[in-house]
Amino acid sequence: MGVSRSRTERLVNLVICLLSTRRFLTAAQIAATVPGYEHDPDDPRDHEAFQRKFERDKAELRELGVPLETGTASAFDAEPGYRIAAREYALPDIQLEPDEAAAVGIAARLWRHAGLAAAASSGLAKLRAAGIDIDPSATLGVEPVVTVDPAFAPLTGAARDRRAVAFDYRVPEGDGPTSRRLQPWGVVCWRGRWYVVGHDLDREATRCFRLSRIVGQVRLTGKPGRMSRRPAST
Repeated sequence: MGVSRSRTERLVNLVICLLSTRRFLTAAQIAATVPGYEHDPDDPRDHEAFQRKFERDKAELRELGVPLETGTASAFDAEPGYRIAAREYALPDIQLEPDEAAAVGIAARLWRHAGLAAAASSGLAKLRAAGIDIDPSATLGVEPVVTVDPAFAPLTGAARDRRAVAFDYRVPEGDGPTSRRLQPWGVVCWRGRWYVVGHDLDREATRCFRLSRIVGQVRLTGKPGRMSRRPAST
């Protein structure tokens, strides 16, 4: 099952928030900053609903391989906080075909949607207003962009659910599309072009495929959770 647009937007804004500061942010600070977490902390039922939502989102990010760290801003803080270390938020170096090499090392591994820019800017403004230092370069890999490739949604869903896929793929000057099988790790964007990165089951190697070159529908071929995770960075 795919992730709803509202939850997708919330997850992306959560990543932007946690990438934008080196400080650990408490759940209360995150709730006051990230669109989608608005609630009344004095209402027990409302606050409990927020806590459940936040726990699900943290689990979602970790399932996607996002390096979510837990700690405290100082020795005097009793409440744990959260952040994402930008140095850990990157794909490993991989060997790709020449026309795909631009995708190497791209940090963004979450999908993006149009319409997030205003919400993200608002969230960062709230962090600044709270006196939290912002690292503007940390979120360059997750700026909201537009995607219209029909393969986008099924591939991001397959990466999330750790399911293998199959699709027909055309290459420049090729005779026609060829069938490819992939364990997708994530969908990334580079200079306006979208790529899916993963393990090619036919070539037993890491490969990157441009979404605009996928012909027809992406087919799910494996059961959820059966796919191995991507290799860790070295």
